[in-house]
Amino acid sequence: MLIPKTISIVLFFIPLFIWTQILNIDRENGQDSIKKNFKGSFIFNFSGDKQRRNVIEFTNTSEMDLFVKKNRVFIFVGQTDLIMNGSSLLENNGFFQLRFRDNDTRKIHPDLFTQYQWNGIQGMEYRGLGGMNLRMRWLEKKRSDLYTSIGVFYENEKWNPNLKSFGYKANMTSLDVVYRELVRLNLSAKFALKLGKKIDFSGITFIQFPFNEHFTDPRWFFDSNLNFEVNKNLSFIVHYDHNLDNYRPLPIDNYYYNLTLGFQLKI
Repeated sequence: MLIPKTISIVLFFIPLFIWTQILNIDRENGQDSIKKNFKGSFIFNFSGDKQRRNVIEFTNTSEMDLFVKKNRVFIFVGQTDLIMNGSSLLENNGFFQLRFRDNDTRKIHPDLFTQYQWNGIQGMEYRGLGGMNLRMRWLEKKRSDLYTSIGVFYENEKWNPNLKSFGYKANMTSLDVVYRELVRLNLSAKFALKLGKKIDFSGITFIQFPFNEHFTDPRWFFDSNLNFEVNKNLSFIVHYDHNLDNYRPLPIDNYYYNLTLGFQLKI
């Protein structure tokens, strides 16, 4: 099985404000109640290594939150990962997402979203989607919260096995470019728990069912973060996510995971 990313170290953290952290408004870090119209945080990681060729890696994870009237918020999240070995592209994946929803004040509220993503190793040249969820608050306390949602979205995809970074060329002969349009049922849950004064855990999971004959082959995505705060300037992070999908348009692996050990410097 090809694992596109195993273990990496987050080398550099640049916050827009000293109290912000990635996915700030969805974490039980004791700072969500700070009244600011705009918050943002950014992680950058760049490395260069001379081996047989120059190996260059660049990663970025960013979040910007714009708080508007009536306790609503626009959330922009972006993530990119690029690895090159000389002129050879080894990895190229990422996404950009924009959401508009309630800022955790209402029991039920629409959650509108649009997203653009790509993953060269898996052969996904692009995936564009847009939809709406009905977001429901079950628990919102100082040390924990739980939200679920149900909704639908439309996705438009292009899968291209001729991409330079496609990781399965050695195992396949001729494959065609695949265009796919789907409407999916979307179920999700988001939870966060403050385990101690300086430890918190947050996670989100999506289960997405295609509205066709493959309805019983949903896509399951899970993302989690365990955060250890050493002091006001330094935190350690354990990140884990996985993606399980038995309904892929190209004959690639059904299961992928990503485990990242890193740290955050807040200056």
